[in-house]
Amino acid sequence: MKGKRVIVWFRQDLRLADNEALTHAINSGEEVYPIYVFDERLFKGETRFGFSKVGKYRTKFIIEAVHDLKNSLQALGSDLIIRIGKPEEVIFSLARQLKSSWVFCNRERTREEVEVQDALERNLWSVGQEIIFSRGKMLYYTQDLPFPITHCPETFSNFRKEVERFVPVREPLDKPSSFNPTTLKVAAEEVPKLADFGYADFDLPEQAFSPKGGENHALERLKYYLWDTDLIKNYKETRNELLGEDYSSKLSPWLAQGCISPKTIYHELKNYEAERGSNDSTYWLFFELLWRDFFRLMGKKHGNQIFLQGGIKDEIDPEWDNDHKLLQLWIEGRTGVPFIDANMRELAMSGFMSNRGRQNVASFLVKDLHVNWQLGASYFESMLIDYDVTSNWCNWNYIAGVGNDPRENRYFNILSQARRYDPKGKYVKAWLPELESVPNHKVHRPDQLSFEEQESSHVKIGADYPKSMISMSRWD
Repeated sequence: MKGKRVIVWFRQDLRLADNEALTHAINSGEEVYPIYVFDERLFKGETRFGFSKVGKYRTKFIIEAVHDLKNSLQALGSDLIIRIGKPEEVIFSLARQLKSSWVFCNRERTREEVEVQDALERNLWSVGQEIIFSRGKMLYYTQDLPFPITHCPETFSNFRKEVERFVPVREPLDKPSSFNPTTLKVAAEEVPKLADFGYADFDLPEQAFSPKGGENHALERLKYYLWDTDLIKNYKETRNELLGEDYSSKLSPWLAQGCISPKTIYHELKNYEAERGSNDSTYWLFFELLWRDFFRLMGKKHGNQIFLQGGIKDEIDPEWDNDHKLLQLWIEGRTGVPFIDANMRELAMSGFMSNRGRQNVASFLVKDLHVNWQLGASYFESMLIDYDVTSNWCNWNYIAGVGNDPRENRYFNILSQARRYDPKGKYVKAWLPELESVPNHKVHRPDQLSFEEQESSHVKIGADYPKSMISMSRWD
């Protein structure tokens, strides 16, 4: 039975194709009213450690994605109702105004998102309406898995063994071709600007990754990486590189905001393999999507533990300290360790950092500076353009040794990593221009520059570039 009017609430699913909540709404309502609410607690709020919940880079990306979604809906004869406020109040008010039958949305599973959807559900019950939840966030549907969430394997290798060969990935849902016309006029409002959230417009450095938000841009990137360039064929070999836009798929910002679904990526990858062949690199993109699902399942299984200092293991290192002075030097890229500083400045100036960089800077903060890992995770939450709740917090659990890592005391030798992944110092010099003239063989060890070498390189260690916070000889 169809309802007269239904609402579809877009959240981290800013797309039309393979959007289960949207598909259900269209199949269930004679009139469908799409809405997106910029939650003021996110876009104007702070984390528990004082960082902006959504920094300027992700805010800009989401604004672009909402623009793109609005344009796509308008092309189908619909529109996107846009508001700033609290979703449980804004959507409830709209439901009362429309006298709708249901609100459709894709369910979220982490604490803050659950609190909002639960509050909206309670409000709707008070007027005889309800939320219809869908599950469209993962590569696999949880009901297709060979175990209940509570029995999900604790290590990725065991999860992978139980899933990848035995569980099929469902086909993505089609993009709707049209919407039934609506009879009630609701002011759609304009998409907000950065200034509405306290940010000035900005330009990114030339060397920065600069994705534009939206489903159409996500599909363009997927087409470019697979079909236009065949870059996917070398993904496994290039994925740990640091400079440029082509060394990895770079699909993570669009995945994080749901501008593209993992199922869409998977099936396009399978189409590519069928036509142009498969290899270890094409498999490795699927492998990364598996990791994403695994972390989401860990978030469902362990709930709030992934945010607590003891993590999934409930073990706290007594050496961890909330040392904000050390944290600030790390944030500003002034530790005196070039590989760390270059990565941190890239993040500060672009909202992005490679996976290799993330592992190294996290290890340095936790294992070398002994700063509470939650501060680093919270800063990443604020800054990353591709922030995904469970991927971020579970990865920090992993590096801090309180997560699913089967290897005890994982530690990154920063100097070894720098020499392996940036052997000529090109990455470091791109983000630390003060070291541009330093000889390549010493760019990762500026502490070893003689006075004469500092003079010829036009850099004074301790003035133009800081002395190392720790003895770098520990890594030799």
